[in-house]
Amino acid sequence: MTAELVRGQNHPLPHTRLDIGVSAGRPVVAAVTLSDEDGRVPGTEWVAHPAQPALPGVEVSRQATADHLLAVDLNAVPASVHRVTVLLALPMGPGCPVRFGAVAAPFVSVGAPDGPETASYTVTGLDSESAVVAMEFYRRQGGWKVRAVGQGYAGGLAACLADQGLDRAGELAAVVHEAVAPGLSRTVGTPPPRTAEVRRNAAAAATTGDPGPCADHGPALGTTSDTGPRPVDPANPQPPAGTHGGPVDYTHPRRQSAAPPPPPAVPPAAPGRPPVPVAGDATGWSMEERLYNQVWGMFEDLARTTAAYRSAVDFADSRLDQELDRALSDPHSRIAGTAGGAREAARARHGELTGRAREVLDRDLDLLTAESEVVEPALPPAFARWDSPVWQSYRVPTEMPMALRLGDLHLPERPGLRIPMLVRLPLERGLWVDSGRSAPESAVVPDGTRLRALAMDTAVAHATRLLAVHPAGEFTVRVIDPAGAAARSLTPLVRSGVLDEPPAAGAGGVSAVLAKLTQRVDLVQMAVRGGAADALPPDLDTARQLLVVNDFPHGFDDRAVTQLRYLADEGPAVGVHLLMVADREDASAYGPVLDPLWRSLLRITPVPDDHLADPWVQHLWTYEPPAVPEGRDVLGPVLARVAEARRTWRR
Repeated sequence: MTAELVRGQNHPLPHTRLDIGVSAGRPVVAAVTLSDEDGRVPGTEWVAHPAQPALPGVEVSRQATADHLLAVDLNAVPASVHRVTVLLALPMGPGCPVRFGAVAAPFVSVGAPDGPETASYTVTGLDSESAVVAMEFYRRQGGWKVRAVGQGYAGGLAACLADQGLDRAGELAAVVHEAVAPGLSRTVGTPPPRTAEVRRNAAAAATTGDPGPCADHGPALGTTSDTGPRPVDPANPQPPAGTHGGPVDYTHPRRQSAAPPPPPAVPPAAPGRPPVPVAGDATGWSMEERLYNQVWGMFEDLARTTAAYRSAVDFADSRLDQELDRALSDPHSRIAGTAGGAREAARARHGELTGRAREVLDRDLDLLTAESEVVEPALPPAFARWDSPVWQSYRVPTEMPMALRLGDLHLPERPGLRIPMLVRLPLERGLWVDSGRSAPESAVVPDGTRLRALAMDTAVAHATRLLAVHPAGEFTVRVIDPAGAAARSLTPLVRSGVLDEPPAAGAGGVSAVLAKLTQRVDLVQMAVRGGAADALPPDLDTARQLLVVNDFPHGFDDRAVTQLRYLADEGPAVGVHLLMVADREDASAYGPVLDPLWRSLLRITPVPDDHLADPWVQHLWTYEPPAVPEGRDVLGPVLARVAEARRTWRR
């Protein structure tokens, strides 16, 4: 099945001969750059573009068209090439759009020439940019992987090429635009296909918006739209049918071929004052999607403004070191007694540089803080904190939301500015709540027993939110608690009646639950692949399944471990997801056999921890787990409404 990627996500490539399909709705220019180990493009001979369409292992289109089919043979590119990057740019000419925000989001797919698609990516979130790095292929441990990038450039193709280290990038960009200019005056069709019929059908589906096969943060959707139908976000499939024995559909609905409406008008700022922040000030088909895109934009802004500040401070520190070295190494200054003055002058310049950088940072952080204060109260339950007033008026939704809040992220430059950590639904990766001690020894961390209890409390809060944001009957939670150690934490789930079965205990209970879910994955996989979803057993629960596993690997034998790995690998594509509470050290007896399991799960912690990095500048963000207000029973009323809705649905 196709891995539908989100920005920053990567995926292994099983093949090195690739067809890359591009569907943009309007003509775009496609180019491919080859980069060395440092990520630099050494010269124009390393760029395949319409005026130079063929390089060793790379072939691109000669014209600007709405649909492209690029050919890449990664085994044929020079050995010095470590990265192959796909660029898209809007052509320059009368009547041509000048920004990607005015056209449909480009859709890029990757697959073997005579086989199904391996991965795809819809480049969302663009606005004023006229060029974008869509995808890149890079060497990793002897193989190749693909990554969805989505980095846009308002400066166009010249800025995009310059950012990859190419000298005279502006000249090459002019050559490219001149090469495609003659074809802009006529309608340009899809280039002649070079592959089998299945690839032609896939390209046609991408062009017309027909649903195709699908399998992350990644971008997905499914909530009530207040402005019309929502565009398909290709990172996640639709939820299954809510009736027992009914057809199971894990594919996306039709992808919109038009651009979403612009964000609402922002009130003009008073002269000399910063702009007034507005909740939902982003593009999108619904308020939920606009809020999601706005939160994502705040995350990007915070990452980049902090990177600029840190870079300025590093420059100032380096300059100070150099000036101090020169002052100390100059014998004339020591003899004349001017070395002290030189040192003081150097420190003054250092203070001035860092002070200006901090002023710019504080200005940007103040704007983001003001925006956060406006956006946070407007977030729907799926995005909101547990102390938000929206939970007081909570009602079970009729459609699945596009994303879910797993906690908050912040950086040390402004710890109080916290960005919601949103992941797309349905989950493409399982979750791992790490109950082991991972913080530095100097940090204040609860003892082992308390940490395991906090980890299970965190897992229950996540399971509650997942139940709360899905329609009645479309999400089921199962629990494995081999020794019954999580009875206290599981009380809200058990007491409310949202669990169809009590938590499984003992080796027999573990084996029974894993066997049932493994069989479900096998049956649904065969049904989807064979197009026989109606032939599923009538008693099969077609709702999405969340398996909460406490205290792994206690109570698991070798067979159970193998089944758990199978569910982690194959389950998400057919609606079975894992939420594990485990200390990796406890599983060390299995050796490296469990390493793929840990890598397949998104690690989160029950206490603050700085283990998450962003995909742009690789900041280490401090993750704050979701906090349920002390002294307030928030989960109980929410679960009670979920249980009542489930009972009503079953009548």
